[in-house]
Amino acid sequence: MTDAVYDDTNIFAKILRGELPCQKVYEDDETMVIMDIMPRADGHCLVLPKKPMRNIFDADDASLAAVSAITAKMARIVKDAFQADGVTIQQFNEPAGGQVVFHLHVHVMPRMNGVALRPHTGDMETPENLSENADKIRAKLNF
Repeated sequence: MTDAVYDDTNIFAKILRGELPCQKVYEDDETMVIMDIMPRADGHCLVLPKKPMRNIFDADDASLAAVSAITAKMARIVKDAFQADGVTIQQFNEPAGGQVVFHLHVHVMPRMNGVALRPHTGDMETPENLSENADKIRAKLNF
């Protein structure tokens, strides 16, 4: 457990409550998958647990298992949807570990040989491109 307290005003908490819009590609009782609005690769999506947890340090085993299972499924799906050569999966914990939004989340990014990830500039993707990429993923969902 971390000493830090979960802040329910973080952007992912607001998205999970329906207070902010998102490009949702998948949802079940325990998780939600959304498109990253500042993607480092086409098809970059985020797997979120629905339960409030700051990061891996205060996550319960059942939530981690659910997030892990959906992350693996989404990795296969985005690899297929974007005809990628591989997939990068990232998960950050606390500021020293690179975490910026303090709700546990896992990045799933399709990758092509020889193509670097785009820098994290803070520039948002256009809604049209996010929607198009989300549609590619949704078309491959079969679970």
